[in-house]
Amino acid sequence: MTQPAELPRWMDLVVLPAFNLGVALAVCGIVVAVIGLDPAQVITLLVKGAFGSRSGLSYTLYYATTFVFTGLAVAVAFHGGLFNIGGEGQAMIGGLGTALVALALGPHLGPMLLLPLMVLGAALAGAAWAAVPAALQAWRGSHIVITTIMFNFIASALLAYLLVNVLKEPGNMTLESPPFGAAARLPGVHEALGWVGIDWPRSPLNLALLLAVAAAVGIGMFLWQSRPGYELRATGFSPPAAHYAGIWPRRQVMRSMLISGALAGCVGINELAGVQGRLLLDFVAGAGFTGIAVSLIGRNHPLGIVLASLLFGALYQGGAELAFEIPGFSREMVTTLQGLIVLFSGAMATVAAPWLARLYALFRRQEGGRG
Repeated sequence: MTQPAELPRWMDLVVLPAFNLGVALAVCGIVVAVIGLDPAQVITLLVKGAFGSRSGLSYTLYYATTFVFTGLAVAVAFHGGLFNIGGEGQAMIGGLGTALVALALGPHLGPMLLLPLMVLGAALAGAAWAAVPAALQAWRGSHIVITTIMFNFIASALLAYLLVNVLKEPGNMTLESPPFGAAARLPGVHEALGWVGIDWPRSPLNLALLLAVAAAVGIGMFLWQSRPGYELRATGFSPPAAHYAGIWPRRQVMRSMLISGALAGCVGINELAGVQGRLLLDFVAGAGFTGIAVSLIGRNHPLGIVLASLLFGALYQGGAELAFEIPGFSREMVTTLQGLIVLFSGAMATVAAPWLARLYALFRRQEGGRG
């Protein structure tokens, strides 16, 4: 019996997502044409708004930074055989951890010590919030999807309670904490570039971008270059086989979810330490759920997640520009375009894989025949 052709890893990470994205954009073009707009103009303005200026590029990278954290969070859990959809709640609690460190230690420490402690506080808080669903899955068999969904709502309620009754700034009608001190503010990229004499427009983009890049590189090395990462992936691929090989599945469940929660918690660094300078109620704004789509489109690989994060960052920034530039192009239409891209690039990601694999196999046979 002929074995079905398989895509090589580089095609699975690059060619397949690019093909799916092309199909998604083609369908988006048809939808745009149906509502009476010029698809070429819409795509051109979207790309121009996202990458056509230094300011637009900065906003695209700012959004992408958050999506890298949440996308990696989903991917690590996925490689461990778990579907963590609690990134939203873990990011909220990570932001709470960031804020508590900033408010408690900000008046007493300088930025060189305080900022790493804020990163640590965000990661530990996010990991702690993910640890409970992980333990329930590992020792009680509770389904991780159900428990992480529930914990999203609990995190939202807890954050609201604390902002109303404990952390709210006195005399301020808005649900937000007192501002962080100057030492707790992560420098913006425009400031950092200004230190070396490069003029860059002011934007929310901050040095959390470097943390996101380091996280992507670190997760890649952990999953494919370390023994713990191999054990985690082996458990995700086949828990019984991993157990037979001497790998304790419960430990891998806890490991994958703790790392996943820590990554999601780092959203608070980008949003609170880098931009807002205080704890807000809705600072996550759906980024945890967007991370699911980012991870699916990125094929659960750090490189793919970085590229998918840039795509979604471009959609957010370019979509905002479209709403300004084209009369009648509402924010809901931008959401529709995002949904179509998720549908074709994420949910239907493997539909085209067999066809591409056959084409690749045919090409290899032809090349072999010529040789």
